[in-house]
Amino acid sequence: MRPIQELGDEIEMARSVLRSARKIVVLTGAGISTDSGIPDFRGPEGLWTKNPEAEKTATLSHYVSDPELRKRNWQRLVEGSMWEGKVPNPGHQALVELERQGRLHTLITQNVDGLHRAAGTSEDRLVEIHGTTSKVRCLDCGDTAPMEYALERVRAGEADPPCRICGGILKSATISFGQNLVMADLHRSEQAAMACDTLLAVGSTLTVYPIANVVPIAHQAGAPVVIVNAEPTPFDGLAAAVVPASISEALPLIVAQ
Repeated sequence: MRPIQELGDEIEMARSVLRSARKIVVLTGAGISTDSGIPDFRGPEGLWTKNPEAEKTATLSHYVSDPELRKRNWQRLVEGSMWEGKVPNPGHQALVELERQGRLHTLITQNVDGLHRAAGTSEDRLVEIHGTTSKVRCLDCGDTAPMEYALERVRAGEADPPCRICGGILKSATISFGQNLVMADLHRSEQAAMACDTLLAVGSTLTVYPIANVVPIAHQAGAPVVIVNAEPTPFDGLAAAVVPASISEALPLIVAQ
């Protein structure tokens, strides 16, 4: 990542690509939320780097097979998740501005923190491809409910609250390792990438598949790609513009008309 003051040419190139775009698809990853105080997962200060058990919790086979792991996870959630009290930053707000301009086709996020929704991105423009922590889902019958309902049960003494419909295992409505994506969300994302006139990738390493495929899908369909990310990505070589900067600083400049 370079200081924003050194990136005038890169920002102007990104602005020039977006200037004529009218159907922009955005893909966001953990990097857009770091300036809101939410760490990434695998970096030096990442959640899983510092707490390997948290990565186990995010692996479906461990979560299903280990009741003690589930109990510790529910207790951590009751005590407060890393998302509690976090608010959208100027990067999230810049994408709301893109929608206000009438140029946002679809916003696909790999994040489960709910900050795009909190910032004001419209429900019908948003694809939370890895789910959300605001709800719980039963792994057996698929019933969903607000997360707070499950946390109230934990506070009342249920260490590992089962589904009240079928008695199955509850977990946050996020996509864990070993768990399939919602195919309707993946199809919608790929269709949006094929239909867009520009793809903007923000704060993503672009190494998590299958959703990272939206970048080459858009490129092969003829749409220019703009990447805003602190570190290099595998798709920098095909991008029309790459901005290695703080997202909360760079993105408002890039989308401004």
